[in-house]
Amino acid sequence: MRPIEAEQLKKLLDLLKAVRAGNTFYRRKLEAVGGIGSLEEYSRQIPFTRKQELMEDQIQHPPFGTNLTYPLARYSRFSQTSGSTGKPMRWLDTAESWDWMLGNWRRVFDAAGVTREDRIFLAFSFGPFLGFWTAFEAAARVGNLCIPGGGMPSAARLGVILDIGVTVLCSTPTYAIHLAEVAAAEGIDLGRSRVKSLIVAGEPGGSIPATRRRLETVWRGARVWDQHGMTEVGPVSYPCPVREGVLHVMEDAYYAEVIDPASGEAVGGRGELVLTNLGRTGSPLLRYRTGDIVERGQETRCACGTEDMALEGGILGRTDDMVVVRGVNVYPGAVEEILRSAGGVAEYRVKVSERQSLVELSIEVEPETAHHGDEGLAHRLEAALRDALSLRVPVTIAPCGSLPRFEMKARRWVRG
Repeated sequence: MRPIEAEQLKKLLDLLKAVRAGNTFYRRKLEAVGGIGSLEEYSRQIPFTRKQELMEDQIQHPPFGTNLTYPLARYSRFSQTSGSTGKPMRWLDTAESWDWMLGNWRRVFDAAGVTREDRIFLAFSFGPFLGFWTAFEAAARVGNLCIPGGGMPSAARLGVILDIGVTVLCSTPTYAIHLAEVAAAEGIDLGRSRVKSLIVAGEPGGSIPATRRRLETVWRGARVWDQHGMTEVGPVSYPCPVREGVLHVMEDAYYAEVIDPASGEAVGGRGELVLTNLGRTGSPLLRYRTGDIVERGQETRCACGTEDMALEGGILGRTDDMVVVRGVNVYPGAVEEILRSAGGVAEYRVKVSERQSLVELSIEVEPETAHHGDEGLAHRLEAALRDALSLRVPVTIAPCGSLPRFEMKARRWVRG
């Protein structure tokens, strides 16, 4: 047994004790579970938690569901997923759980070599997505000068980055490339930039070699540092300071497993990442199937000195189909749910296009007969998509009968 495993087991047992005492969601799931004496028994006895379960629980028990270990008055933080697989999930955290996540983000900054002297620009919209806020507050607690970039056009963000002497840029990989393209189009010289580190998240690009090279080229040699997490799980990994494209799971904060997505059995190499958060007691997740495909490293100790689980190549993909638009994971099923729920749609087609390194969606909608000539339909659908996804998706009305029909599996998503 590795030393970390004894610590993980102790934290798991404490977590299970708290969950059994006060968490209605997990109390139901753990009714048939006996005593746990090892990590192997934990993996064998504790059932998986799936996103669909959590979503259904919040629908049945609005607004927050039953995955709360303490009385509601103890929670002070609200976050929300993007709604990429349907209705957004709401997530509450206690002050203790929030502090735990800030500590995890500090691990990310430490691995990226961020010091108190660095000035950090966060190029995010600062909606209810957890990652942006935890990154901002973690840096602020260290004492960094933190600049929020919400509500600013790209050119204005570039102006602040240059004028203030920002040294660390936090964004999605795609947006970091887009900023460089805007700089070129606007005649802004990134050679004056003091940015030395790009901490990227929200997409797998930070661990993809070609994307890393492009980022480091357009940002004049700034180093790319990848990171990943989820609103419902928290900040999970930090970048290996020695091996590019490798993420390390914070094993003192998470019990991580890699399984065959089909069978659910443990595998030693490539598979789906399953996580139990060990410090988010107020809203925990036990054996959560993240949907992330990873390659588990085989070395016991990394060249950087840590024994934390290595994810070779970072997050390699997803178990389900999706399109990443401005850092938001958009699933075909979620779009259909939004359009059908809004009403008035007989058929639709989604166009996926790439413009200046930014993936964009646009939708053609064929109205139902009763809505033919309804000039407000497109605006209502755009509003519904914006509310659910936090994205602007243009909607145009197609003539009746113009969109294809399908006898077999529909192919509504097209690229071009």
